[in-house]
Amino acid sequence: MSVFKAVLLRDLRVAFRRWSELAHPLIFFVIVVTLFPLALSPTASQLREVGVGVLWVATLLSSLLALDGLFRGDADDGTLEQLLLSPAPMTITVLAKVTAHSLVTLVPLICLVPMSAYTFNIPLAALPTLAAALLLAAPTLSVLVALGAALTVSLRRGGSIVGLLVLPLTAPLLIFGTRATDLSINGEPTAAPLLLLGALAALAISLGPLAIAAAVKVGLE
Repeated sequence: MSVFKAVLLRDLRVAFRRWSELAHPLIFFVIVVTLFPLALSPTASQLREVGVGVLWVATLLSSLLALDGLFRGDADDGTLEQLLLSPAPMTITVLAKVTAHSLVTLVPLICLVPMSAYTFNIPLAALPTLAAALLLAAPTLSVLVALGAALTVSLRRGGSIVGLLVLPLTAPLLIFGTRATDLSINGEPTAAPLLLLGALAALAISLGPLAIAAAVKVGLE
């Protein structure tokens, strides 16, 4: 646990020294959700129909903007190699780095989504379900992003490749997340899609660090 805490605090300190990198996903998200209502008819029904999908797609795309720095900086200065050679399990180190990335990238995005829902006339009663679905999807999304970043850690311009690798894998999150929100808007039970998102999150948390640790070793070879 001391290794987890040390890596987590170190990555948080490094991240907060790079405010411009932290702001990029948030600025991109705000621009996307602002432009869509301007390009559509201002009727409340039409905005509500496309709003849920726009919010989820914007969140997924925004989360990809910060993935390049997840392992790249440590790989360039040799820190990643030292972590691999340390006696601490690499899975603990990877879990700490993914947790730090989620705290500085996904948590601010999740906080912005309910506030942006007002732009698309999404009812206030649906916001708790929207927030719950995003929180349940966050672990799976973090693991997928970290896995793609680990596989391309040795590539200088791996951002576009990671996007091609990760985006198709986020389809279940998009389907279940939008479904849960739509059911909530229509006043129907939302347990089924939320439970599926929770199952994916449990699978990602349990197996994700193992896959990412192996991907880091492959990426550095």
